[in-house]
Amino acid sequence: MFTGIIEEKGRVVSAERREDILTVRVGAGSTLDGLAIGGSIALNGCCLTAVRRGEGWFECEMMGETLERTRFEDRLREGVAVNLERPMRADGRFDGHVVQGHVDGIGHVRAVRDLGESAEIDIEPPPELERYLVEKGSVAVDGISLTVARLRPRLFTIALIPHTLAVTNLGDAGVGTPVNLEVDVIAKYVERLVTWDREQSA
Repeated sequence: MFTGIIEEKGRVVSAERREDILTVRVGAGSTLDGLAIGGSIALNGCCLTAVRRGEGWFECEMMGETLERTRFEDRLREGVAVNLERPMRADGRFDGHVVQGHVDGIGHVRAVRDLGESAEIDIEPPPELERYLVEKGSVAVDGISLTVARLRPRLFTIALIPHTLAVTNLGDAGVGTPVNLEVDVIAKYVERLVTWDREQSA
């Protein structure tokens, strides 16, 4: 489990496709501390397994479901900035919100408003995720725990402080940029419980 508090902005060193596997090497620093082979790490909000590591880098392998959900094969190129977070420690402070690292879909940036040192970004979510978004509720955007500042049909707005712009890849976002979205898992469980009851009583 993760919290959506990004620890480091890494950079893609290489991405290589071999048959059904995409292997991505990421340059990193502090997030390598304690990262064991077989350990989990969130890359742009997607929980992946570190399969190899060396001085200043680690590698992850991705296959079908992950590639379909994230479109990483099209998005991860040499030099691209990626958000990194290690799993939450059981004895640590819980700062963000519950983030599982399971990407629900791809959103697209539709507007970026520079407000001086801060910024606002409008994101268009996939239609099937709109029902899980509530104003002032939580959403993970490329793995970043953020608050839905405003909600409109087919759009939600996030507000970014200078720190977030500096230490995450959203500082580089422009119109059309795709982003991984993970909605509130509690909302998904509530929906399932309600629809399950309805299905059983039908």
